[in-house]
Amino acid sequence: MTAPLPASPPVPPLPPPPVPALVIGEALTDILTGPAGVHGEHPGGSPANVALGLGRLGHPVRLATRIGRDRTGNALRAWLERGGTELLPGSVGDVPTSSATARVRPDGTVGYEFDLVWDLAPATVEALRSGPPAHLHIGSVATALPPGADLVLAATEETRPRATVSYDPNIRPALLGDRAHERARVEHLVALSDVVKASDEDLAWLYPDEDPDTAAARWARLGPALVVLTRGPRGARAWWRQGHLDVPAPPIRVVDTVGAGDSFMSALVSALLRRDLLSGGGTSATAATRARLREATGAGALPAEVVEALRYAVRAAGITCSRPGAAPPTYEELERPPV
Repeated sequence: MTAPLPASPPVPPLPPPPVPALVIGEALTDILTGPAGVHGEHPGGSPANVALGLGRLGHPVRLATRIGRDRTGNALRAWLERGGTELLPGSVGDVPTSSATARVRPDGTVGYEFDLVWDLAPATVEALRSGPPAHLHIGSVATALPPGADLVLAATEETRPRATVSYDPNIRPALLGDRAHERARVEHLVALSDVVKASDEDLAWLYPDEDPDTAAARWARLGPALVVLTRGPRGARAWWRQGHLDVPAPPIRVVDTVGAGDSFMSALVSALLRRDLLSGGGTSATAATRARLREATGAGALPAEVVEALRYAVRAAGITCSRPGAAPPTYEELERPPV
């Protein structure tokens, strides 16, 4: 069923959880180009953007990644540290820092070419076992590209009983293999997750003969309590077992769409963490949190607290689209009333 979008007052924000969130995935340099040539270099990488977004929204956050000690790696480290993100031990090494060349089209959308190697150092893998996070976020190239993808899967399976999980497949066809193989991999990770975000382009690649809404609705029956389909200027559509809900995007002047989905993801996770609908800290605490999230998404209409979390995420994506590069909003920007 289709649920109406309720008019609800903003839910007062709560303090972020004291236990850090954990993000696993790539950090790289986005090289923006367009018809006139190179526009500039910006730190990025989908999981790194999510970590930075959570940090800017006030959450303690750690990132397990792979960054070199070269010029672009130093810039990435400084960018993450300014945003409140702590790198796990072993995340910086004597390796080249990866890059993605983002070609901005006239309409502001972006296509990517990658120079990327993904793996985790033994020290980073050991640090992942040091204690349960409040929440684990995974996604993008880090869940698909060997040899590191197997380590991310193992860490997710090990962490899931003790912390909630969010996942964004962030499909990059140029780096992927057989479509059927990738579809099975993604669906396995969807089933391990509590909240999943995907774009309509992601689902169109995974299921070329199926409507993205049909695929998203099926994902909501695989395991997650909430599946959110981002739809560019049309906003987002949230799916749960009993229905779906459209959340429109605010009107904005688009500079580019780099990092917009990552800002959406970090804001959605932040809002759900603040409402105690995501978190962990141990087996019993995680089970209780999952029960609350299941209850919140168990009826024909979403409660106001979940609707507000989705609106918060849509607004965050819009702010990012209004400026160049992957620049997620701060807590103060998002809490400021819209003009």
